[in-house]
Amino acid sequence: MRFGERLARVVSERGPLCVGIDPHPGLLASWGLPQDASGLERFALTCVEAFGAEAAVVKPQSAFFEAHGSRGVAVLERVIADLRSAGALVLVDAKRGDIGSTMAAYAAAYLTEGSPLAGDAVTLSPYLGFGSLEPALAAAEESGRGVFVLALTSNPEGASVQRARGADGVAVAQAVVDAAGARNAGASPLGDVGLVVGATVHELGVDLSGLNGPVLAPGFGAQGATVADLRRLFGDELRGVLPTTSRDVLRHGPSEADLRAATRRVLDSFTV
Repeated sequence: MRFGERLARVVSERGPLCVGIDPHPGLLASWGLPQDASGLERFALTCVEAFGAEAAVVKPQSAFFEAHGSRGVAVLERVIADLRSAGALVLVDAKRGDIGSTMAAYAAAYLTEGSPLAGDAVTLSPYLGFGSLEPALAAAEESGRGVFVLALTSNPEGASVQRARGADGVAVAQAVVDAAGARNAGASPLGDVGLVVGATVHELGVDLSGLNGPVLAPGFGAQGATVADLRRLFGDELRGVLPTTSRDVLRHGPSEADLRAATRRVLDSFTV
């Protein structure tokens, strides 16, 4: 089954929520955990137990695992395997982007069957040119996985690149949207090439009508975005939109029960 099909199915069963696993040093401290790989492991595996069977998509942030070296990466590998066993789709938030053989190596790590770092999808950066992502796009297609490509991010520095216009007058972000839409043409119910669009951007400014793919919308909850913001940006139906929350749920740890209850409250907020 292709990624877009699997995503549509799990969202219909669990609701449209992506929960992040971000083992930030501040969160480890607030949970009373040591700032080492053992604390990282306890944090991450508690998250797996709490919402691996609740959320449609779970997004481990690779950088916080990599910061602990090989032991941290080993924890990430276990998290990916355990989340998939729990039925969640795993989006590895690695934001990789490069050219040629290096991009092919990233694709082998995150999108190739048999790699311990391969979840169900990975985040990618297209700002060496959308065409530079071809090795990853090809690997995803071959293995039935997905990618989420950065389009409009909420950090203020992003606008200078993403909203800049080329010689044809088309904004860079719109060119990314259009390229993703071309890859998704004809797919049903959703294509496998998604976009990352911050839920806290003040104005969308791009046309997503031709995307035919999912949209990851980080910033929901603690970063300020609300259900009303999501509907303002993406429309009332929110088809294919995955609101993403991390701190708004993770601050309820280390209690597994409290983390699970927080996940359910966020899910319920979409149906009010």
